[in-house]
Amino acid sequence: MEDARPGTLPPDDHHEVNWTWRERPALVVALGSATVLVAASVLAMLLAFAEKVPCRSGAWNYYYKQFQDSCYTDIYPLYYTEGLYNRQVPYSGHPVEYPVLIGGAMQAVAWLVRDVDAVIRGREFFDVTVGLLAVCALVAVLATARAAGPDRRWQALMVALSPALILNAFVNWDLIAMALTALGIAAWAARRGVWAGVLLGLAVATKFYPLIVLGALLLLCLRAGRMRDFAKTLAAAALAWLAVNLPVMIAALPGWATFYVYSKDRGADWGSVWYMFEYFNLPKLGNYQLSVLNEMSAAALAVAFAAIALLALAAPRRPRLPQLCFLLLAAFLMTNKVWSPQYVIWLVPLAVLARPRLWPYLLWQLAEVGYFFGIWGYLIFQYRIDGHTFAGYQGISTGWYFTLLAARFLTVALLAAYVVRDILYPERDVVRARGLDDPAGGVLDQAPDRFRIRLPRPVSRAGAASAS
Repeated sequence: MEDARPGTLPPDDHHEVNWTWRERPALVVALGSATVLVAASVLAMLLAFAEKVPCRSGAWNYYYKQFQDSCYTDIYPLYYTEGLYNRQVPYSGHPVEYPVLIGGAMQAVAWLVRDVDAVIRGREFFDVTVGLLAVCALVAVLATARAAGPDRRWQALMVALSPALILNAFVNWDLIAMALTALGIAAWAARRGVWAGVLLGLAVATKFYPLIVLGALLLLCLRAGRMRDFAKTLAAAALAWLAVNLPVMIAALPGWATFYVYSKDRGADWGSVWYMFEYFNLPKLGNYQLSVLNEMSAAALAVAFAAIALLALAAPRRPRLPQLCFLLLAAFLMTNKVWSPQYVIWLVPLAVLARPRLWPYLLWQLAEVGYFFGIWGYLIFQYRIDGHTFAGYQGISTGWYFTLLAARFLTVALLAAYVVRDILYPERDVVRARGLDDPAGGVLDQAPDRFRIRLPRPVSRAGAASAS
């Protein structure tokens, strides 16, 4: 037999080998990273479940106990308050304050546990829902790794092992939206624009925040002259959203509209700066009238979005897709009337893709963990000052709560400022410093600009003196 050439496998008598030994390490690395990411995600979800065990075992029976144990979840109580325990169908049998895919997930799990003994049926509803959400978390981590690119898939470990994500994983159904959004971005990165649109449309039918991804794509495709690609993705998203919403709208319009009416009529709630402004009765900003609050929140959001749009169209180099998505979502959360603890789940994958550096990320995670425990301590304090007495942990005072709220706000703002700096100075962007353009950009990756706003540069003093 002839000697094989160095670096290749010798062919056998039955088939030809189509890859070299040099290609094998890349395959091994890919399989190894996927294994590590799966293991990390499973570990994180086990920790998330363990954190909720006290409420699963009955802490919810006492209002203060679920906060003392920091195990609050919407999933268990909503099984009863949404009428699922007596087989009421979301929207038609009972109005639900969530978009249709969350209502569908509620109904599907309620159907699965319908024959379980009534005494433990609520607990089983929680357990099965946790299983569904854990799968969504795993999918989101792997999709984030895909969007990060082959050389940076390890950064998805920052998503899988996010302390704030672990603590908030099973507070609500947000992991479903996180998975669909991550899959949509990964599909766009793989240049599957129609599939990206379908997945993002379904994500919007779960939570409204994935709309910011479509907004980011609009700005970037406008700058790159890829509006036809954007139009296909937008059309697919609209059709997917209609496909799951239209049947519910036709069958139960008032129940379907509950989510939208509830969002408009909701006042300043825990976690938002508007809640802090109202508490301290700040002039102008601390206005208790709902109509004025809605106008101020909308105006602040519009100004922030306009500034981000200008940055996207005028920056020296076109921003990466995750950078713009993170900025838009951060602006939405910081100007919104409500900023629930579990909304951190929305930000984590985008923050990791936008700026995969450890220390600012850890500082933000620390602030989110502090707020997670702070909100429960604050609710205990509020319950106690209402005249209730109980043993054990007595909560934290108002001053400490608003300190934690401000820390959360400021660390998100700090991350956003770093992302803006990376956009204005691409050489500081850790992704682009390695010679890459936009691994999650799909058709935008390496695409030349077709449209850009060119702002006038300030004239230096030396230039002004010579001109005179």
